[in-house]
Amino acid sequence: MKLSVILVNYNVRYFLEQCLHSVRKACTALDAEVFVVDNNSVDGSCQLVREKFPEVILIENHDNKGFSIANNQAIRQAKGEYVLLLNPDTVVEEDCFAKCVAFMDNHPEAGALGVKMIDGKGRLLPESKRALPTPLVAFYKIFGFSRLFPKSKQFARYHLGHLHPDHTHEVDVLAGAFMLLRKKTLDTVGLLDEAFFMYGEDIDLSYRITQAGYKNYYFPETTIIHYKGESTKKGSLNYVRLFYQAMIIFARKHFSKEQAGLFSLLIRLAIYFRALLSITQRVVSAAFFPVLDATIIYAGYRLLVPWWENYRFEPGHFPPAFLQYVVPVYLLSWLIGIRLAGGYRKPVKPFRVWHGLAWGTLGILLFYSLADESWRFSRALILLGAAWAFAALWAVRLLLGSIPVEPFRLATRRNKKVAVVARQAESTRITHILNDLRLPIELAGTIYPNADSHPDNYLGNLSHLQEIVTVHDLDELIFSASDLPSSEIIGCMLKLANRQVAYKIAPPESLSIIGSNSAETAGDLYVVQLNAISTPKNKRHKRLLDLGLSALFLVTFPATYWIVREKSAFLSNIIQVLFNQKTWVGYASAENLAGTLPPLKPGVINPASHLSPLLSSEKKLALDLDYARNYRILKDVKIIFNNLKNPKT
Repeated sequence: MKLSVILVNYNVRYFLEQCLHSVRKACTALDAEVFVVDNNSVDGSCQLVREKFPEVILIENHDNKGFSIANNQAIRQAKGEYVLLLNPDTVVEEDCFAKCVAFMDNHPEAGALGVKMIDGKGRLLPESKRALPTPLVAFYKIFGFSRLFPKSKQFARYHLGHLHPDHTHEVDVLAGAFMLLRKKTLDTVGLLDEAFFMYGEDIDLSYRITQAGYKNYYFPETTIIHYKGESTKKGSLNYVRLFYQAMIIFARKHFSKEQAGLFSLLIRLAIYFRALLSITQRVVSAAFFPVLDATIIYAGYRLLVPWWENYRFEPGHFPPAFLQYVVPVYLLSWLIGIRLAGGYRKPVKPFRVWHGLAWGTLGILLFYSLADESWRFSRALILLGAAWAFAALWAVRLLLGSIPVEPFRLATRRNKKVAVVARQAESTRITHILNDLRLPIELAGTIYPNADSHPDNYLGNLSHLQEIVTVHDLDELIFSASDLPSSEIIGCMLKLANRQVAYKIAPPESLSIIGSNSAETAGDLYVVQLNAISTPKNKRHKRLLDLGLSALFLVTFPATYWIVREKSAFLSNIIQVLFNQKTWVGYASAENLAGTLPPLKPGVINPASHLSPLLSSEKKLALDLDYARNYRILKDVKIIFNNLKNPKT
């Protein structure tokens, strides 16, 4: 057998599906076998492999064994002359494997080979070629010199910025996302070092290969798409910590004691430095708008109170306690309302702020109605403060939104302009997926996947691609993997790499459309889902409904007291829902305790409360599944009021 392809998967089902489709095509010209080692995924990855890719050898682990151990499991079973370690968030060209194997056959001195990798926008990923991370090389990388001088042989050595990306080169280190290894070389140098759980194992293996007298080659005659680590979230602080800790293991293993000590010191400084930057950034980012909003509203009250005193009463009418204690309570109510309404999420959406202010105002009026007479100062000042908050916070959002800084960016009302590159059948299927998702997308039309001609109802063909993107001002292209080979898709991405266009690929017979908008972000996807209760939006709506209904039941308690049967239990439930210990509507079955359903707080009532108490557990689970998959606020309201007389209430 010529080639063994190994993919280690962890909860990236849709990316794995797309990758395996491209691998299947690339293996047709070779005698090859494919392994998927699954590290205990819970997203249905294994079922996908068994159903759609029966030719794949599936190894199912019952815990996450890490990258090195999982790869070694398959390598020990591999029969190929060559072994390819491939990330599941990649797409390979149809002739990729054949070209790489031919190069290795013609270069017996080669121990391993890596290829040119591009991100989801067609831009070169610099980790396609790397140097050995010596202390000096690491210093330049960690403290930003390589970014300042990206083409310097001295300062940009980590990513070998001085080497032309379209020429074949000998390199020190290859990326584990695509690493073609000669099996005889592995027999000589050994398998991946299992001391590395994640990251660093490719550097260690690359170094051992060169130490054994073999050469590592960067081979740009074929290109792959790498969506940049969907399952690892490379921008996270956790990634930084894991990666740099792996570098410390490498240094202690291969460098002299003095070099390893210096390297470890640099790495630890880098971890602390990045951690400090990350924490500071998060705190400032999270606190900026709430602090700004509180300052603006409080400043408004400092002006409103004396004005209202002069207009309606006399100076000094309101005691100092009003501004010192009562107004901060108002502020807290408004800030909590904005938070729950998603007003502090990015990008900035002013209507969410107004939504939160409205909820906060209702909370303040409720507080006012229940407070002791001595703390009821002026209902008019509540409404005036709310009016000031609505106008001032809206104006501030618009003003900051005019500054070209990402945290202040306003959500645009302009729909994303998208074109589909596909033949009629796939174009219709992809369009149905987009319609089902109800995304803010304007479909400009379809581009024919041929460079010679096109039917009349198409925007044009591939030879017109650049003009179509310009004329229609497209934001995104969706390619049909059924109608275009991966090599053509990648070619189009490379051709348009300088344009601000995003790309996605629709695998055949799949409900997913996959892509990535940046080299700095993980892959993203469009996937058909129902209105799941686990989405942030529905979680927020459910909590707001719980709070609103609890407040309503409290205010109307003298009336509802005579309606419900278990009066003390009803009051207790109101309090527990207010403090987020319960939710008004929960699950009927206990299946969610085992993780079958998205987690919810214990419910006061449930979708089966008004039905027969002899209802089977299967029927209860079916009701819960429907409730969790198709959540609507009105469904909660209906369940609650249908069960208001239920003894459980």
